[in-house]
Parts: sequence; structure tokens; C-alpha cells
Amino acid sequence: MTFTSEDLRASVAAGYLTEMQASAVVALAHDRAGRRMALPAEDEPFEFFRGFAEIFVAVGLGILFAGVVLLEAVLGGGGWVMFMVSAACAAMAWGGAEYFTLKRRMTLPSIVLVCVFGGAMFLLSAPLMFQAGDHGGIVLSALATAGALLLWYGRFRLPFTMFALGLAVLVALYALTAGFAGAGGISAGFHSLVFDLQKSPVFSMTTLVFGLMAFAAGIWFDSRDPYRLGRHSATGFWLHLLAAPALVNTVAMTLFNMGGAIGVLATAAALLVVTAIALIIDRRSFLTAGIVYFALVIAWLVQGGQQVGGPVHKAVVLLLLGILITSLGTWWTSLRAQLMTALPAFPGKERLPPYARSA
Repeated sequence: MTFTSEDLRASVAAGYLTEMQASAVVALAHDRAGRRMALPAEDEPFEFFRGFAEIFVAVGLGILFAGVVLLEAVLGGGGWVMFMVSAACAAMAWGGAEYFTLKRRMTLPSIVLVCVFGGAMFLLSAPLMFQAGDHGGIVLSALATAGALLLWYGRFRLPFTMFALGLAVLVALYALTAGFAGAGGISAGFHSLVFDLQKSPVFSMTTLVFGLMAFAAGIWFDSRDPYRLGRHSATGFWLHLLAAPALVNTVAMTLFNMGGAIGVLATAAALLVVTAIALIIDRRSFLTAGIVYFALVIAWLVQGGQQVGGPVHKAVVLLLLGILITSLGTWWTSLRAQLMTALPAFPGKERLPPYARSA
């Protein structure tokens, strides 16, 4: 008789095993096999929903809470009405999570519920905005929301919660930065405002620090689940999804905006470093965040150091970019194996996802 992952899931659902015990059993089986042979070698495990039933329930929850918000508008909104409706939404979301997250273990409905809970908690703390001023109030509201989401994670252990929590922290950091720098007085566009260290050092440094914090947290969760079988790896995925745009955009845009050959070559060098980091930690999200800058570098090379002109050149850029990204995705496993084999031992290397040492 052969046990499958479905048998383990059924055991967890029936209460015979905890999620941690099931993950430990699977990890032991993979360890005895030598590597993660039951997972596709080139895959980065990710689960957004497990079946159409979850989509159906998530749509139902969306309609339900949309009705609650509409009821608030009918009642006039604002003041105590907004407070009571927000409190009701937060309570309903928590109660729904007790069933859909803890008992049914549905991923997509759980994501909907935590988003509703986060939004409701932000509105519940909105009165602070009228007491601490515009920027100070937003900071306090965002921090209160982050604290509530931390409690949510402690109760339900939903990986996506860290993504919502990170967004709340980012809102607090930007509001605090705006209070110091005066966002209204900065004339640069959004991308330059947030990502260019030369044009907007305060905002961009905030983005960079946030990215480093999210990256460190993602690595911490990844190191606790190198086989990527449980919720720690899934939590790391969402944190890396936050860290990648903040880090890659800030570094690449700052270098590219230097202009000329120096700026483009510096951007290309940074992208090579980003590619190496993505391969080492086995996370493709970093390269996804850098696709636009890959295109800019390729365009500069195609045009011989000038801006892209007609449609022919644009088509060539897209073709080359497509070949590059497809090639990286196709040979990701072998490239990572070669890189990891070539790298000397460093702290934490053994806690990274396994790789084929004979690739």
C-alpha cells in the first residue's frame, strides 16, 4: 500500500496529524530519497487555490462584503456608521477565517477574508487620523493595521497575511517619510519619487530599507522550510514578492537614470547580480521585477547606445527579451546547480533549497 500527499492532507483535515507533522513526514521521505524527487525539479511551489470550490466561495464572500459596504453607503457612511460597519466586517472576517481557514483550509477564501480584515482594521483606526494630523494619523492607522494582521497570522498562520502586513508597514513608512520630506513639494513622477535615490533620496531610501527588511524576513522563512513543503515557504514567497520590486526597482532605476553608457552598463551589472541572487535563493520573483530593465538594456544594445526608434527595433527588443526570459526559465535548474556548485561554502548555504550537485 502506497501513501500519497492526498492521504496526508486527509489526515490533517481529519485531525489525525497536524500540518507540522505532515510536513515533517513528507520532508523525511524526500530526504531519504536524496532530494525533492516528488516535486518537478524546475518548479517553485505555489498554491493560490485548490479547486473551483474555493473560487466559488471567494466570489460569494466578495459579494457578501460588497453588500455590507453598500449598506454603509445607504446608511450615510462616515462617523459611527463607518465605525460600526468596519467593526462588523472585521468580526465577520475573523469568524469566517475560523471556519474557512482553520477547518476547511481554503486558500483563496482565506486571502479574501484577510484583505477584508486588514481594510476594516484600517478604517476602524481612522479616527486617529483626525487627532494626529494627516501624516501622523495614517502612520498610526497603518501600524495599528499591521499589529492586527500580526495577530491574525499568529492565529491562522495564513502565508498571504505577511504580504498584507508588509503593505501596511510600507504605507506607514511612506506616510512617515511624507511627513518629513513633504511629498506634495516633490515634482518628480511616481517612479522617480519612489525608486530613484538621486531624485528623491528620502522616499527611495525608505523603499530600499523596506525591501531589505522584507528580503531578510523572506530568507528567514525560507531557511525554516528548505524543501518548500509547508507554510513557511509560502510565507517566504509572499515576502519575496514584496521585496523584489522594492529592491530591484530602486537599484536598477537609480543606476539607469545616471544616463549614457555608464548608466546602462551599471544597470546590466546590477541585473546580473540580481539574477545570481534569484538563482541562489531559488526565487524567480526577483527576475520578474527586473524584466523592464532587461528590456531597457537590450534596447540600448540593439540601437547602439541610442533610444529605440521604429517598430522593427521594438520587435527585435521583444524577441530578444522573450528568448532571454524563456531561456532562464527553461534551464533554471541546471544554471542554479552550476552556480551553487561553483560557490564556496557560506553561512546558510545548507538551508537553501536543494540542488542537483551533478548537473
